[in-house]
Amino acid sequence: MKNWLVVIFILVLSGCASFNPKEKVSSDIAQPSKQHVVLISLDGFRWDYIEKYQAKQLASIAEQGVRAEKLIPVYPTNTFPNHLSIVTGLHPGHHGIVGNKFYDSERNEYYKMGDGKSDSTWVEGIPLWNLAEMQGVKAASYFWPESDARINGRHPSYFYFYSHNASYSNRVDQIVQWLSLPEHQRPRLVTGYFSMADSIGHTYGPESAEIEEAVAYLDHLIGDLYRRLQALDIEVNLVLVSDHGMTEARMKDLLLVDELNIDPARFSLVNDGSHLMIHARQDTTEQQLAAEIERLSELAEKDYRFALVGDARRRTHAVDNTQRSGDILLEILPPSRFINQLKEGGRDVFGAHGYDPLHPDMGALFVAAGPAFKQGLQLGRLSNLAIYPLVARIMGLRLLSHIDGDDAAVLPALNLAPSTTSPGH
Repeated sequence: MKNWLVVIFILVLSGCASFNPKEKVSSDIAQPSKQHVVLISLDGFRWDYIEKYQAKQLASIAEQGVRAEKLIPVYPTNTFPNHLSIVTGLHPGHHGIVGNKFYDSERNEYYKMGDGKSDSTWVEGIPLWNLAEMQGVKAASYFWPESDARINGRHPSYFYFYSHNASYSNRVDQIVQWLSLPEHQRPRLVTGYFSMADSIGHTYGPESAEIEEAVAYLDHLIGDLYRRLQALDIEVNLVLVSDHGMTEARMKDLLLVDELNIDPARFSLVNDGSHLMIHARQDTTEQQLAAEIERLSELAEKDYRFALVGDARRRTHAVDNTQRSGDILLEILPPSRFINQLKEGGRDVFGAHGYDPLHPDMGALFVAAGPAFKQGLQLGRLSNLAIYPLVARIMGLRLLSHIDGDDAAVLPALNLAPSTTSPGH
């Protein structure tokens, strides 16, 4: 059956290179480096939270280093697709995690967040921790989506299986302890993950007193981490990112999936909140699929909450994996959400993401400081696909596979010697 993919937005991400399977991967030898990188994700920390909620310590770190106006996520602007893009340099359609949950029509299996731990074949690409380990450099992870999966047959030298309730202060302590090890035991790459801003943002919204308190706590936490990293007798760079922003959603604008009247005998559905992935069943004909696309198009013209346009596979690599993202993809418009069933109670206003990466509230955080970065430099918008080659460059690691991003937009912010600014890129 001919595959169709229907989306609403044409995604234009600055600073991204197209994935080209014919492109030759550089075989240059990377230059030695003693630089360490601590890559921290503040899940759901919107690009403007520093000023909006007066996060003074984060602002101070930015003044001592580099900050982007916004870090632009990949589509969809959800947690797992973006975290995997950050650490592989690949669009979701290429690293395989196209949503927080999805169905693979060829495998006839469903994926949900963290399933890579039991079956790492869900994930493609070479994560940063593997890129380091493959070149004799130790890596550590105190959480990162799928960092506890045995991708490419290996884990980081040091890692924890994910636990949402793990103490935040213990995470900071462990990161510092890892970097205090003797040189032959010490990791030069450490990743860390903090979900508080996302969890609180979802429950109370990005304009709430509760998110202000969460930002204040994270500001203190990261400020403490930065001071302790500076006290170490090694070269350490702190790179702070988030996977997406957060916007307000409203109960009155929710769209019940049953209202779409999609025939379950012909199509299966996966609802990821911001988008609905529709897979044609095996015995559904091309004519039936085309008729459903036409019907949904007409329905979208009458309903302000969602929309769809023509086949956009040629226009973006963000969702060009139809076996996982569906034969039809419907995208909801903020402040709406797709919902499977209405529940009693709940807040009238809450927080949501997953929308167009160029939506003003979907912008994420990028702040970096340390010996590899200049001081007091402001960058424009930066694609999160630049993080992978940027970290590799700082650490002197050679890229071992094709990626979709490049770090050209952040090169003016680097303070590296000439011998370490072009290691195998």
